[in-house]
Amino acid sequence: MKIVKVSGKTIEEAVASAVTELDAKTKDHIDYKVIEEPKKGFLGLLGNRSALIEAQRKPDPAEEADRFLRAVIEDMGVPIQVAKEETRDRKVMFQLYGEDPGIVIGRHGKTLDSLQYLVQLAANRYADKHITIAIDAGNYRERRRETLKQLAENLASKAERTGGKVELEPMPPQERKIIHAALQRSRRIKTYSDGTEPRRYVVIAPV
Repeated sequence: MKIVKVSGKTIEEAVASAVTELDAKTKDHIDYKVIEEPKKGFLGLLGNRSALIEAQRKPDPAEEADRFLRAVIEDMGVPIQVAKEETRDRKVMFQLYGEDPGIVIGRHGKTLDSLQYLVQLAANRYADKHITIAIDAGNYRERRRETLKQLAENLASKAERTGGKVELEPMPPQERKIIHAALQRSRRIKTYSDGTEPRRYVVIAPV
């Protein structure tokens, strides 16, 4: 991390110079400490001393997330490329590309979910306000969403036909939400979650 020492007639002037030198957006994007306070000399002329500060840019959560994700993928030794997109609602989206994205997706997206969880932790170590990290590979998220919706409809028909409840396999919270949302308008079927994390699952049952 680049650290600079900057002087100015006042602390505010030194801080403004540090913002420029560190190529930061505003003073809120830097950390600084005052090394020397400004001092006026005799009659405001002799012995004047400028303010001196030491400053560095605050780590940017999105940049830290990007750096962490690339390092993990490099350690995995897989030929995957990373593209980052930031949105205005404090969300950072990463798209992973490669000839075999299945390596970073894993069974039912478990590897992808683990990556997303770790990158989220890495990013929010440096965030003043919580930011959301989303990672996708080979459009897996959308394909999985459609698969879960179809699964929900099929199992809802089974529960209605047999008159008994149907238990799905354990799923992460975001996938359980897809099942619940897909069937929430049904008047003949109800859904609820049961079990404890990480083995929590959805139950589909007739009303």
